[in-house]
Amino acid sequence: MFDSRHIQTFAEVVRTGSYAATARDLGYTQPAISQQMKALERAAGTPLFVRAGRGLRLTDAGQLLARHATGILSSIETAHGQLKAITRLESGRIRVCAFPAANATLLPATVARVAAAHPGIRVELLEEEPPDSLRALREGRCDLTLAFSPGNAGEHGSEEGLVELPLLDDPLMALLPVGHALAGNGRVELVQLERERWIAGCRRCRGHLVAACAAAGFAPDIAFTTDDNLAVQELVAAGAGVALVPGMTLPLLRHTDVVALPLAPAGGRRVSAFVLEGHETAPVTALLLRTLSETAA
Repeated sequence: MFDSRHIQTFAEVVRTGSYAATARDLGYTQPAISQQMKALERAAGTPLFVRAGRGLRLTDAGQLLARHATGILSSIETAHGQLKAITRLESGRIRVCAFPAANATLLPATVARVAAAHPGIRVELLEEEPPDSLRALREGRCDLTLAFSPGNAGEHGSEEGLVELPLLDDPLMALLPVGHALAGNGRVELVQLERERWIAGCRRCRGHLVAACAAAGFAPDIAFTTDDNLAVQELVAAGAGVALVPGMTLPLLRHTDVVALPLAPAGGRRVSAFVLEGHETAPVTALLLRTLSETAA
């Protein structure tokens, strides 16, 4: 393995034609230059110079390395400059995988804040529900994942190799048609909806619904399953059933014939950001985690 400092000194020796001139230009002693070149020759496994009178002549191996030296040093300089840009948050890319409600509510404001303060940072968004989003993180298809777990108990944070940053507690709301007998109440108890037909969402959302209803003492009659928020609203508005929706989706509530009521007792889920252990201190990742936390607050 070549030492980049030795390559830099080698390029200067090639330019000046002697150890003495190189030592004078670089501010080293001549023995120091000689020792660096011997170390480089050991790494190369062959001599790079031969004496030619009072100067030096490159061997075939030395000529080969000289042709590459400029490119090697240029690449190192370019890499160093790019690393400094990333460290200073002047450039960089981060891939975020999140569930639909987060992509529609939490992330747009976050991305806008990052873009305003650091226009060189590129944020790319993917969409997956947990646990698929966490799998994407582990498989390297994204750098940061937004996922949710029921209640205040972490569902993912104890998994080895993941770091969790809790962002917000997202309350569950009952979505009812405006003509429903309970629609005028300030809040609704889940047990009051025991005889209703239900509209369930994604696989994990369906599990949360079943668990919440079981805690209230009944099993929900799930008649429809859809991940489409607009479809849920249309079905509820048409009187086909009721639904439990996260509070994060309320900004997406566009239908005038539905009403969202908080539950009593309150139920909800925890929304968190996840990164691989050790990645949370990377400059761009740390920036996004910080901005997500500020946006969620």
